[in-house]
Amino acid sequence: MSYIRLVNVTKRFGDVTAVNNLNLEIDKGECFSMLGPSGCGKTTTLRMVAGFEDLTDGEVWVGDRLLSSPKKHHYTPPENRNFGMVFQAFAVWPHMSVYENVAFPLRLRGLPSAEIDQRTKDALAATNLLKAASESPDSLSGGGKQRVALARALAINPDVMLLDEPLSSLDPHLREEMRFEIKDLQRKYGFSIIYVTHDQSEAMALSHRILVMKLGVVQQIDKPLDIYAHPANRFVFSFIGVSSFTDVLWQDGKAFISGSDRPLPAALTVPEEMKAEARFSLASRPTEIEFTNAEDPAGVHGQVIRRAFLGEIVDYLVRIGDQQVRVQIGRRDPGPGPDEACCLKFLRPFWYKAED
Repeated sequence: MSYIRLVNVTKRFGDVTAVNNLNLEIDKGECFSMLGPSGCGKTTTLRMVAGFEDLTDGEVWVGDRLLSSPKKHHYTPPENRNFGMVFQAFAVWPHMSVYENVAFPLRLRGLPSAEIDQRTKDALAATNLLKAASESPDSLSGGGKQRVALARALAINPDVMLLDEPLSSLDPHLREEMRFEIKDLQRKYGFSIIYVTHDQSEAMALSHRILVMKLGVVQQIDKPLDIYAHPANRFVFSFIGVSSFTDVLWQDGKAFISGSDRPLPAALTVPEEMKAEARFSLASRPTEIEFTNAEDPAGVHGQVIRRAFLGEIVDYLVRIGDQQVRVQIGRRDPGPGPDEACCLKFLRPFWYKAED
């Protein structure tokens, strides 16, 4: 049963519609990510859920509690929503110890001293900060400061945890470490998470489901694997994972990559709906293309223009006609050298109209 519900939620700033008629249901205990480029409306949506931003239209519910509804003239302030918030900025108070940073919101609630102490110590233990309780946050690393922010949010026993780009200030190693710590905390405490990020690897690693947004409009809501394997449209394909889009021309019943005089092989089947288009796109992921021999009837001929060693993979840029395609293979797999002629086999092509 859905726990968090956004019903026809809209937010306008003057003539600009930041979020347009968003309908969304999130289950209790679910980690739900909102993913999209800067300015797509994901942070505005989170701020409306938190109560920091008024809705232009629509309703926000958690369980059976209506939190916001302009038409019903109802608004629950942030401090009464029982949400934990963690922001991109660590937002810790350097003049307070780690312990006091976590305890302070509980003191504002007027809780008994014994309960404050127990909740604070439990939250510090859950985030591996108990030994640093008496220290200043300034003595901690970036990851340590973010743990303080997480502990402070945990201490209030939140119904929902709202995370807005919480790891973007950390270096890659800490970011990877913290994302799994957040997931472990969610499993332990069972709260729902709404996680805003532009980092698709974070969203993929953490989420039960992902919402992909563009210019305030939902493009797709799905499980991470389905978002990757079955993108709803060209934008989702381009935003999730590494991708190449190759212009294809349909001429005299054959498909030609732009600038090439060789038609695409019959084994690379063009969908019927594309044959009505003069120009369309062959979309591919670098890991779903392999090098094959020149005699392969499914092969597409090209030339290597760049080869880069990236640790476990070798990244190629291949020219076909006047187009460029990225290919990635394992470092132990055989592949052509720079400037060599090659032949590509598209293992899982996608096709999109040029104007999509």
